[in-house]
Amino acid sequence: MKRNYYLVGLILLIFFVISFLTNIIGPLVPEIIEDFDLSLTLVAVLPFAFFIAYGAMSIPAGLLIEFYSEKKIMVSAFLVAFGGALLFGLFPNYLIAIISLFLIGTGMAMLQVAINPLLREAGGEENFAFNSQLGQLFFGLASFLSPLVYSYLVINLDSGVTEGILLSTLAAVVPGELPWISLYWIFALVSLVMVVVILLSRFPEVERREDEKVGIFETLELLKQPMVWMFFLGIFCYVGSEQGVANWISEFLSTYHGYDPQTTGASTVSWFWGMMTAGTVLGLLLLKVMDSRRVLISFTAGALLCLTLALFGSGEIALYAFPAIGFLIAVMWPVIFSLALNSVRENHGSFSGILVTGIVGGAVVPLIVGSLGDVLGLRSGMFFLYLTFGYILSIGFWADPLVTNKTIEFSGREKKGKGKGRGKQGKEAHVS
Repeated sequence: MKRNYYLVGLILLIFFVISFLTNIIGPLVPEIIEDFDLSLTLVAVLPFAFFIAYGAMSIPAGLLIEFYSEKKIMVSAFLVAFGGALLFGLFPNYLIAIISLFLIGTGMAMLQVAINPLLREAGGEENFAFNSQLGQLFFGLASFLSPLVYSYLVINLDSGVTEGILLSTLAAVVPGELPWISLYWIFALVSLVMVVVILLSRFPEVERREDEKVGIFETLELLKQPMVWMFFLGIFCYVGSEQGVANWISEFLSTYHGYDPQTTGASTVSWFWGMMTAGTVLGLLLLKVMDSRRVLISFTAGALLCLTLALFGSGEIALYAFPAIGFLIAVMWPVIFSLALNSVRENHGSFSGILVTGIVGGAVVPLIVGSLGDVLGLRSGMFFLYLTFGYILSIGFWADPLVTNKTIEFSGREKKGKGKGRGKQGKEAHVS
């Protein structure tokens, strides 16, 4: 089909919006603790509610996509996210926050499942890897900007500055004592705008290859393999580590070094995501010249070192060490995911659904950190991250892919793999 660059641009915008709505929880943690008078465990339930939706919806969304068009799924996803954001904007309390974040997480999980096959169809299979990485850059850019938007809104609304249509409108609907609720009105508006944009856009018909489909039988067969569970745990530990750091940066800096969450805390979280974007670019270059397992080992060892500096160093060191962790973890998701898919010859759609379900680690690990933090202190609670990063480090030693540094896509016929194969099995893979 003719390349649809408008649709590619729309998908990149959706990557941006997903990230903007997903990674704002961390900067809000100190505000939520203070305004709702919560323990670390109770505040950790909020990201738990968001990321548990990924675990609940990833595979069902993959099955729904077989019966309904991408356009319908994407419109439904943004309507669910709009409802969740509006609900919390209207009724800002702790219980509603849990329900709201679960709804927003559900919408984001549905979008993640829908947009990747659509990106392949709209941008061309030969450009899929490049466009996917471009999507990750947009994802990182939004994560960098969202804490800055939070600081802008909260500082101005808190000080009574209401110049301009945006601030004056938000001041009229947001409780004066809870200026950070303004973000959820922004989320609702953005979600509604995306519904309109998608409805007005023309979508091609996507023909899914057998390898991209999520089948119940295939999924159950894969779950019988220990290797599948080991890679699932790898994704679980990665997302748990990412969110376990990002969600607690601002609170850690406030608790142990006295930094203002609205300014320094939000800025440090912003740089955490910004440095992750930079790390993605470096990772792409290194993966051209190094085995992905060696890259994973090197970067994970560096992340462990920076975590140690962040937890035990001075406040000034922590301001640099936390963003450095973001830089170093940038390669983990793509490397673990590719090593996993490159370890099987077929059923990659079902395997991908299982791996994406591992995003639930972003729910569980921050909750464990918060629970331990209530008992032992936040610094001691974050020791749990040594276990999750340690498991990621181990993957670099035990992973044994059929093809190295390539993505296997089963075609139903034998094609010679361009990567380093393991015996004759390497003949059944080709590079996307």
